Amino acid sequence: MSADRHRLNRSAAFASIGAATLLLAIKGWAAWSTGSTAMLGSLADTALDLVASVATLVGVWIASQPADDKHRFGHGKAEAIAALFQIVLISVSALGIASRAIEEYLAGSRVQDAESGIGVSIAAILVTFALLAWQRHVIRKTGSLAISTDNVHYQSDLLLNLAVIAALVLDRFAGLAGADPLFGLGIALWLAWGAWNASRQVLDQLMDHEWPVEKKKRFLDVLASNPDITGVHDLRTRTSGNRDFVQFHVWVDPDMTVRQAHKVMDDIEARLHAHFPDVEILIHPDPEGLVDETGAAARDVLPPIRMAGE
Repeated sequence: MSADRHRLNRSAAFASIGAATLLLAIKGWAAWSTGSTAMLGSLADTALDLVASVATLVGVWIASQPADDKHRFGHGKAEAIAALFQIVLISVSALGIASRAIEEYLAGSRVQDAESGIGVSIAAILVTFALLAWQRHVIRKTGSLAISTDNVHYQSDLLLNLAVIAALVLDRFAGLAGADPLFGLGIALWLAWGAWNASRQVLDQLMDHEWPVEKKKRFLDVLASNPDITGVHDLRTRTSGNRDFVQFHVWVDPDMTVRQAHKVMDDIEARLHAHFPDVEILIHPDPEGLVDETGAAARDVLPPIRMAGE
């Protein structure tokens, strides 16, 4: 299963590189022939797409490497680093496009040969739709953060290409001077907003943010179904790439033998893996009522055991 996920992630990264290379070629020609600031912004964004897609490929390749003596928790954070690199590129692109748009607006520039720019933008939309469809399929199968960030970026490309078409039509055919650079500025703001939203999930992984409340609740509900434990404390969770990690202390009967306690831990892991198959679990058994921790870590977080039929 893990090998299939890595293969799918690599296929999505290669598809992204291929799409970005094709779009870079046709948008380069369109930007040269039209002189459009909005098209130039779209070209710059596509150039960064290509660099970001290469970074995504490197990230998912490193993340696919098995754990070793120096990286005992695996290499999953390589995906978050690749995604962070993409976010930096998107932010730089937004600043560059905004600066260019303001210059062109103040200079009163107009576009040329709008028809070719519109045709290229339509072609770019079709290529992007095909890429997004494959990326979504891969994300459903693998949950890759790097591919998800790449997908968000290419979703913004759809609106970006529509904005280019609108800018060319308004400037060239409706005679609205300044429409092209204003749309270019709007594209820059949209890219900056997308980078800001994408950065939160990336930083959560890099900073070992706890699981979402609902996911943690489902995890504890499964724990509560085990009759051999009476409490859970010092629960810690995190995500690295497409792998989850969790560790916690459980209270068990203090009169249990080591062999019996070990069997209980095995049963707990089996129950949890049935619902969370890819999570890596570390359990510390304590005699019932014993708490060495202080503060929030000492609080029992085990929910009441649900009655049958509830």
